[in-house]
Amino acid sequence: MTTYPMPSNETERLNLLYILNLLDTQEEPVFDHITRMVAKILDVPIVLVSLVDADRQWFKSRVGLAATETPRELAFCAHTIIDTTPLIVTDTTLDARFKDNPLVTGDPHIRFYAGVPLRSSGGLAIGTLCAIDSKPRLLSEDETNILIDMAALLSREVQLRESVILIRNQMSHSEQAIEAVEARFRTVFERAGVGIALVAADGGWIRVNDALCQTLGYSQEELIKLTFVDITHPQDLDSDFYLLQQLIGNEIDRYQLEKRYINKSGNIVWVNLIVTKQMSKQGELEYFVLIIKDIQARKEAEASLADLRKDLEERVETRTQDLRLANTMLSSSMEQQLRSEQELRKREAELQMVIENANDAYVCINHIGLITDWNRQAEQTFGWSRQEAIGRRLEDMIIPAAMRKAHREGMKRYLNTGEHPVLNQRIELTAVRRNGEMLPVEVRVCALSIDGKTIFSAFLHDITDRKRAEAIRDHEALHDALTGLPNRRALFNLLPQAEARAKRSQVAMALLFIDLDGFKAINDSQGHEAGDMVLREVASRLHKCIRQTDTAVRLGGDEFTVVLENLVNDATDANKVAKKILAVIQRPIRLGTMTVNISASIGIAVHYPNEVNTADQLVNRADAAMYEAKRAGKGRVFLQ
Repeated sequence: MTTYPMPSNETERLNLLYILNLLDTQEEPVFDHITRMVAKILDVPIVLVSLVDADRQWFKSRVGLAATETPRELAFCAHTIIDTTPLIVTDTTLDARFKDNPLVTGDPHIRFYAGVPLRSSGGLAIGTLCAIDSKPRLLSEDETNILIDMAALLSREVQLRESVILIRNQMSHSEQAIEAVEARFRTVFERAGVGIALVAADGGWIRVNDALCQTLGYSQEELIKLTFVDITHPQDLDSDFYLLQQLIGNEIDRYQLEKRYINKSGNIVWVNLIVTKQMSKQGELEYFVLIIKDIQARKEAEASLADLRKDLEERVETRTQDLRLANTMLSSSMEQQLRSEQELRKREAELQMVIENANDAYVCINHIGLITDWNRQAEQTFGWSRQEAIGRRLEDMIIPAAMRKAHREGMKRYLNTGEHPVLNQRIELTAVRRNGEMLPVEVRVCALSIDGKTIFSAFLHDITDRKRAEAIRDHEALHDALTGLPNRRALFNLLPQAEARAKRSQVAMALLFIDLDGFKAINDSQGHEAGDMVLREVASRLHKCIRQTDTAVRLGGDEFTVVLENLVNDATDANKVAKKILAVIQRPIRLGTMTVNISASIGIAVHYPNEVNTADQLVNRADAAMYEAKRAGKGRVFLQ
């Protein structure tokens, strides 16, 4: 066993660990929930959240281990915090660093170890999330990614606490600052992409923003007259009331749940609700703060597209949306301050809470295009830390190169004229991450003048999942689920386009209508599964024996069509292709241990460049020709 390595930033790392006040503290659900989840998902007996102290590692959360700490010289995690990537030891007895370690040779007999560093906002590794087993094993790529995602969730919790400590040290003393913060607060409150509301202790609305009104379909005047009970689904009231009573009783400092609202039209709207409370200096409840995210679209997408990976990503995303109000952080230091200082601190706390815990990336730039604010979701969405982003030009960070000139001209035009078509509108644009990856975003930008200077506030929401779901729905709408070929709808979209191309090129096209002969007998005698295998094989053969410019389509049942374009020799070319297809279909088809034979009747309808045929007319002509082929004895081609 070798001695543990020492990080180059050890002093700074230990200072931060002590400032965070995590060592030798009570168990906390936010940490214990993660360790239990990792133990269950990875199926390991031991999972730890280890904080690496100067001469020991102390376990903030543990599953499957009675000890609360071990000497640092024995700690695997002392090696993990040195690197930026996970430390995975598949068999400790084969690793020179650990094979003689007492934790390997003795209790708890560690044979497998996987650990991921827990990092602060500045990248300092204060500890790890690690999984341990008493037998050798390999982690799959998905399991490794799950451990990394869970460690990222804990890192965000650490960074949140780090941010809270930094907030305690922020003070400002000018009335001018109050006005600026108040103006920014109003802008964020009114223009935020999520619903925000202040609710009185009796459940009545004190203040609501436009985003919440749009979600529920009420005007502000209508909504203010209601209580949250009036718009909550009856089945969700008990859980909401239970958590609210815990919040009022100081058992918890906030709560989060997914619940159903009933909008003005009577329809259910799923939302992600985060509730905190604002207390007075005297310790009395003033009001509740609600952050309300419309997740109806996500709920609908989950019904058809949910899988384990997406579920885990949404857990991480949901966790990043958790809000921690620092209601009492400033109480003791503000008792002797002027009323203006008290008001400033209150507005700063509210503004910081909304911006830092918003579901969307928030970016603020000044009148010359330099970034002045960059929230946590912006860090996660675009890959640039707040420290890296502040003071840089927006176009250098997230705007694709091809769009930067238009961005600069748009800002210049607004500053000169006060007009810009994208302001106060929801628009979809393409942004770029730090690694060069493009992503679609929904953007809402507003401008605000403070002290004669214009600042721009923007909320950007990553709509990659929504775009992907739309693409899947579009594909499924135009393709046959069994064979993968274009379906009837796709055919009727294609035919007018093919006829237009024929007219432009002055070269004929044709439609082949194919009906399988003998398919029903196979389907009845061998079963639908065998019938489906035959249809898939026919579809595959059709696809392979036509050109890339031609299109095979399954109409339904045992009927197919083929659209042939660029027929230089008109009907002659169409007839040759039809006979080739007939020969391919007639080849024996292997179904497991048996072989079956089918044939087809094919009707041909030729469309000449200057003819006028609707899609229905062309299909009907080809269909009629196919029936002529059947009447003539089946297993043949008929040109209409």
